[in-house]
Amino acid sequence: MNIPFTKMHGCGNDYIYINCFEQNIEHPELLSKAISDRHFGVGGDGIVLICPSENGDAKMRMFNIDGSEGKMCGNAIRCVAKYVYDNNIAKKEMIKIDTLSGVKTINLQVKDDQMYAATVDMGEAILKPSAVPVLLEEKEALIDYSLQIEDTTYNITTVSMGNPHCVLFYEDISSIDLSVIGPKFEHHPIFPESVNTEFIQIENRTMIHMRVWERGSGETLACGTGACAAVVASVLNGYCDKDTDITVKLLGGELIIRYTDNSVFMTGPAEKVFEGKFQWKK
Repeated sequence: MNIPFTKMHGCGNDYIYINCFEQNIEHPELLSKAISDRHFGVGGDGIVLICPSENGDAKMRMFNIDGSEGKMCGNAIRCVAKYVYDNNIAKKEMIKIDTLSGVKTINLQVKDDQMYAATVDMGEAILKPSAVPVLLEEKEALIDYSLQIEDTTYNITTVSMGNPHCVLFYEDISSIDLSVIGPKFEHHPIFPESVNTEFIQIENRTMIHMRVWERGSGETLACGTGACAAVVASVLNGYCDKDTDITVKLLGGELIIRYTDNSVFMTGPAEKVFEGKFQWKK
């Protein structure tokens, strides 16, 4: 079975995009494992299906490299908007994309009839622990909460941006072995849906550095929802300010995040890498 695809990335967070207006993909969880393999497949952090929607200009379904389905990806949704615009599915500079976390509005930046960047209204940051979800005593929010894992105490702040995030602050994130510490959070029993974990280093009130361990994918070069959660946590912990553009420096590039009372806005690039066909032998 030959499957046409487009490889795209946002700040190095790379997915394989498949146009499901033109084809139907059965068992996308199996396809994601096969095509995302960086040695035996195309290589990526997973796949994204671009599907028809009754609620928006298109619907986005994303599957991680381990085959699990995610609810939302901030970097991927910008690439979906680029695909929809560049391929004339919806030729307008404000696009609505349907996701498992609701319909998101994306304002496109266009040059020479191609989208190169966008601002996404990511919706309201969710802090209530049961809605993140986190299985801890009910509070309005978990901010700088002490969590014991094995023989170490970590101070965590939990946020949902349509998917669960756990944010930690360090003086130096470059020396952290995420392959060791990341799974301890991802699979911890207090996170019933597992969790994405962000490791943050504060540079100043308008710039932070971030590394991320994504559930189902491991360490990635960028995570859009994670960058949003990181800025929300930075504001809640007093490091940054609301209603201010905060630059989040990731391994794969930069995102601009603004946290307001009503929503979180993310601005960043979207780039097409190449197109091809994948010969899938199920």
